[in-house]
Amino acid sequence: MDIQVKWYYRLGFLLLLFVVLFVFIKLQQVWLPILKLIMTIISPFIIAAFITYLLHPIVEKLHQSGWNRGLSVFFIYFLFFGGVGYALYMVIPAFNLQLKELAESAPQLADQYREWTSFIEKKTANWPDGIQDRVDDGITTLEAKIDLLLSNILNWFVNLANFIILLALIPFISFYMLKDITLMKKAVWYITPRKWRREGVHFLRDVNHSLGSYIRGQLLVCVIIGTISALLFWLFHMRYPLLLGFIIGVTDVIPYYGPIIGAIPAVLISLTISFKMVIITIIIIIALQFLEGNVLSPMIVGKSLQMHPLFIMFALLVGGEVGGIIGLILAVPVLSIVKVALIHARIHFGKKSSI
Repeated sequence: MDIQVKWYYRLGFLLLLFVVLFVFIKLQQVWLPILKLIMTIISPFIIAAFITYLLHPIVEKLHQSGWNRGLSVFFIYFLFFGGVGYALYMVIPAFNLQLKELAESAPQLADQYREWTSFIEKKTANWPDGIQDRVDDGITTLEAKIDLLLSNILNWFVNLANFIILLALIPFISFYMLKDITLMKKAVWYITPRKWRREGVHFLRDVNHSLGSYIRGQLLVCVIIGTISALLFWLFHMRYPLLLGFIIGVTDVIPYYGPIIGAIPAVLISLTISFKMVIITIIIIIALQFLEGNVLSPMIVGKSLQMHPLFIMFALLVGGEVGGIIGLILAVPVLSIVKVALIHARIHFGKKSSI
């Protein structure tokens, strides 16, 4: 009887949870603007915390080797933000120039694209109606996807321009986080209830072990792949090499699907140049993926996540459906945290049941 009561209780709890979620979703017009405002305010702190998370191990190594902590923070801070600032100073003018050229040549690219679609429609005109309809539907879907992609890119640049003042705060926030990270740890320790402290420390340690090396390694791989792709496009006289290299580098952070997403703009632009350039672009992308999959990722990232590819693909599908590109980027880190949380929950409830 007790078991039946427990199951009724669990079923009632699940039903109540679904009702609350349904009401919460229906009221999104009320809480969504507030959430956007909160996210805008805390975004610089989240980005600064992420940079602090990346740089903290290096600061700790310098500190343990005998450096003064303040000097270690200043050195790494200056090296990181100085390097990023110099790179932006050198790259942004060329990046803006290529972006301007792309915007000016957009009508020409559109005309070239229409010629390609007309050519495909003529070649498939004599095909059976069912197949021809599918080809037409595919072209229409592709046009809609391209329009949506361009719209998202323009919106991203507009939001980035509006966000520029808040971005200027990130170096200062990150500096104080690196400098006072010990005090922040103590504050979190005293705020956390005593019964959760030990388990919380073990949980964060396991998350850092599982996720830290993956994030740092994956970012390094993305920088290398983006740089090499930009250089190769430039050597083979591809248009907008810096812009395309940046897109390939950014999308490469997404496992499995990232290379395909990053390759689409390069292939589309190469179509407007020549068939030879299409072949060169495809060879470059295949060579880069071979380099990443067989050399860079095994050497730099390794098997830090220790998860089956099917779980990663499932997380990417869910993340893409829920959050689009941002969801794809965050899917694997969130899956890693969920994995560690489930392991700790099993251990915790196992201890309780054995008592």
